[in-house]
Amino acid sequence: MLDTKLPIFVATHPRSCSTAFERVFMTRTEDLECIHEPFGDAFYYGPERLSSRYEGESQEAVNDREQSGFSSSTYKTILENIEKKGNEKEGKRIFIKDMASYLVPPNDHATYQNAKVAPSTVTASNGDSNGDSNGVHKEDNPTVLPLSTLKRYQFAFLIRNPRRAVPSYYRCCIPPLNEMTGFKYFMPNEAGYRELRVLFDYLKKERVIKRTPATAENGVHATNGVNGGSEHTNGTKESNGDSGNKPYEVCVIDADDLLDHPKEVIQTFCEMVGLEFDEGMLEWSANKGCESFDKWKGFHEDAIGSSGLKPRTVKKVKSAADERKEWVEKYGEEAAAVIEKTAEDNMADYEYLRQFRIMV
Repeated sequence: MLDTKLPIFVATHPRSCSTAFERVFMTRTEDLECIHEPFGDAFYYGPERLSSRYEGESQEAVNDREQSGFSSSTYKTILENIEKKGNEKEGKRIFIKDMASYLVPPNDHATYQNAKVAPSTVTASNGDSNGDSNGVHKEDNPTVLPLSTLKRYQFAFLIRNPRRAVPSYYRCCIPPLNEMTGFKYFMPNEAGYRELRVLFDYLKKERVIKRTPATAENGVHATNGVNGGSEHTNGTKESNGDSGNKPYEVCVIDADDLLDHPKEVIQTFCEMVGLEFDEGMLEWSANKGCESFDKWKGFHEDAIGSSGLKPRTVKKVKSAADERKEWVEKYGEEAAAVIEKTAEDNMADYEYLRQFRIMV
């Protein structure tokens, strides 16, 4: 059975329609406590920061970190704040939406492909070490959080075609919008697909998530043959005799499916994470309850001003040539080349994750 008390963690990448998805669950004020992108505080601004965006001791970098209000945030303080909210909101289940890339060192970081636990989390409150004495993870953990911490969450994943997500993110990093976002330039390594994939694979390998035989027959589909071994419909390795605490089934949502079939996707998601679906979740009041979005100004304006999630009436299908032409017209030839390369660099990871998406 699902442990419906475990916090839900929807891991995603930038510009995946994830805030619109999050707004659906913000309507459930009686039984859910939503926490919006908490780990970015430590990733960008804190003493354990992984991002190079605000790195360095120049006056500008120091000011940016200080003015964020999160310059002292560590991965430990964020975890403690999540736990505190859970205790304060007794009876409510925690719902977190955040970027997987905030947990995985980027490719310009010294620990890229050799992640170490965030120093603040090395020793847990119970005295157990979360990693080796030098801070290197056991079992090839690609994140800065101990496996014991990752096991405290019920994970789901949200993805979007990089040819949609990357140009949307690029727009947030150039004038005039970057005056609001504070992201003064575009960084291709913030696209987030690699990090989402390595997190997904690690959690699957450690059986924090997996497809169970029961759910494999419920019409939740993914392409087979991914990992070899004994397989169900999505090719995830299984073992017998897993009676006790069964890991949760794989839950991957593609933004296109969400936009085309919001009711069906949300209903299936609720079933998979142990929430009761209510069609009223798909409607809300514009601008209501969005104070938590303020720390990422400029990124969520569409979601803030929305009043519900309805099936899109027209799905625009453009050729790659038409998309490239549109990018050139909006951003210029050089920028279009950067957008296209970034999208293509992330396409394989997107397609891999898409194999596991839920089908409605």
